[in-house]
Amino acid sequence: MKYAVRHTTTYTYDDAVSDSLGVAYLVPRTLPWQQVASYDVSVTPTPVDSSSDEDYYGNRVTYFQVTERHQQLVVDGLSQVESLTPVHTDEALGRAWESLRPLRAPASRGAWQATDFALASPLVEQVPAAHEYAATSLTPGRAIGEAVTELMHRVHADFDYDKTATTVTSTVGHILEKRAGVCQDFAHLMLACLRSHGLAVRYVSGYLATTPPPGKERVVGADASHAWVEVWLGEDEWLALDPTNDQWAGDRYVTVAWGRDYGDVPPLKGVIFTEAKRSTMRVSVDVAPVPE
Repeated sequence: MKYAVRHTTTYTYDDAVSDSLGVAYLVPRTLPWQQVASYDVSVTPTPVDSSSDEDYYGNRVTYFQVTERHQQLVVDGLSQVESLTPVHTDEALGRAWESLRPLRAPASRGAWQATDFALASPLVEQVPAAHEYAATSLTPGRAIGEAVTELMHRVHADFDYDKTATTVTSTVGHILEKRAGVCQDFAHLMLACLRSHGLAVRYVSGYLATTPPPGKERVVGADASHAWVEVWLGEDEWLALDPTNDQWAGDRYVTVAWGRDYGDVPPLKGVIFTEAKRSTMRVSVDVAPVPE
């Protein structure tokens, strides 16, 4: 599927900002199953300095600094992407999950790239409750594809989608206690569950193209950023799982960036210099299919 993606973030302040420094993860990755035809990240007011580069994980990052005094800052990411459904072999999906722990077998092919994703990270503590929850699915000798898919089904069934239950700083322990959260929380929970058993799993940020109800038109700007996980299957192969929607990621998913957790790849982060006491942030995301 081909998509035109637009992600617009508008910050408004009750007093002038004299200096704004930002980092944006808004450019989709080029991958074997995803091709990026074009992309652009614009900032208003015009930055005095801007650049882009790849970070440690190969994500495209945009840096900018605005020194013109302003009470509104708009960051707009535009891209044209073609996405396909990843294909995995029965051999990769059928490997025993115990054989895919990079810290236990560091000499295996691809283990050095996966090791970072098997460790605890700032927002994903490997709490005992997560280890215990995952153990029901990770039975001895079970095939990796079957085991992690069942865990995804269980998270979807056992946890409610509730925007009021958590915040961006909620811990895995809090999510387990509340039995509720949003896509970021369910991704962090999956990370904690699987990493606590030695598996390598990375946090993925991106978009999911939504389908309007029958007879209804698409509402432009009503989509949102999304988060899911990818589990290492060995070598350079990863299985993408979306516990929020209880499915493997397919051609309706647009991958922007991946890291250890949300803190590595938020759409936007930065620092401002101002005496403003109040601010608002408005986000508009649109993932529109492009006719062939």
